[in-house]
Amino acid sequence: MAKSKSDRDRQATTAQMPEPSQRLPIDINAGPHPSLLSLEKLLEDCELRTQRRSGPGGQHRNKTSSGAFLLHRPTGIVAEATERRSQAHNRDVALERLRYSLAVEVRTKSAFDEPATEIEAAFRERYRGNIKRMNEHNVDKPAVLALLLNDLHASGGQPSLVAKRWKCSTSAIVTLLQSVPIAFALVNQIRSHHARLPLR
Repeated sequence: MAKSKSDRDRQATTAQMPEPSQRLPIDINAGPHPSLLSLEKLLEDCELRTQRRSGPGGQHRNKTSSGAFLLHRPTGIVAEATERRSQAHNRDVALERLRYSLAVEVRTKSAFDEPATEIEAAFRERYRGNIKRMNEHNVDKPAVLALLLNDLHASGGQPSLVAKRWKCSTSAIVTLLQSVPIAFALVNQIRSHHARLPLR
């Protein structure tokens, strides 16, 4: 059963920030978060491997293309793309997938815990009040997602607390999370750790 607006407002006013010791145990890495880096800088931290791939779709599939495999050396996270005919296109797709994987799998300090770094502050300022601008074609989406997940980890998975910092609605945060299923699953894992009901 959907919660009424008054129920959601009541929940927002009673939300409490958990103590750091109560948070879901997750390794916190030194910043800046890799998803915030320029594409060029992020590629410098990666090892690119290409490989011809075959697959379903007939004898012409991937005959002239190379799969791209990106290993992010600092974290060991790998992303790949093999579906395009151009190795350059596959590399770009793999890089986008890597940024989303990094956004979900890597945590850095939240702004709830310490002042934002210069690069982080720039992203926060650009999208404060504008989370709804995070469509699929926005190159900044993985970076903003990473920062939101840092805040949601620190806040025990409570979008109502995070929304205040980002000057947006709780529903805007939930909608963004729903657009990236692995991020949505992570937040519900955080909420479960804090004995909260899952987001729907």
